[in-house]
Amino acid sequence: MRPRVSAYAIAATEDSLLLTQLSDASPVFTPGLWHLPGGGIDPGEQPMEALERELYEETGLELHDAHLVDARSYAAHRLGVSWNLVGLFYLVDLKPGPLMVTKTDDSTCAVTWMPLSGLEHSKLSPAAIDSLGMIGARGVRTVDTH
Repeated sequence: MRPRVSAYAIAATEDSLLLTQLSDASPVFTPGLWHLPGGGIDPGEQPMEALERELYEETGLELHDAHLVDARSYAAHRLGVSWNLVGLFYLVDLKPGPLMVTKTDDSTCAVTWMPLSGLEHSKLSPAAIDSLGMIGARGVRTVDTH
């Protein structure tokens, strides 16, 4: 099994969640699923640095504040690789700005604010599904989306 540690941003308003869509280049989770912004922590990189970098690459938004709320582990198999992924989940506040994927040809192909009502679990990554319980248990943080 190949180990990987990732940092994920949970950005939510009272009625929506910021999600990214996984591209064919996604190393761990199935392409096409909606996932949390975030990703792998590079060797020597601090988790908060990775969170800021990944958040900007996948959403075009900058981090204002973040608080670690949970850690989860996942086992996945993709492209012939078995993964043991540990995800660090942060509730985040974001600086205002337009949404855009700034690092193309990578693991993210789209970004959007999705309404919390009507989210289909079958279209979400395991990490995105877990985040719904995290915001429900701790209350939703309002972020500035304009």
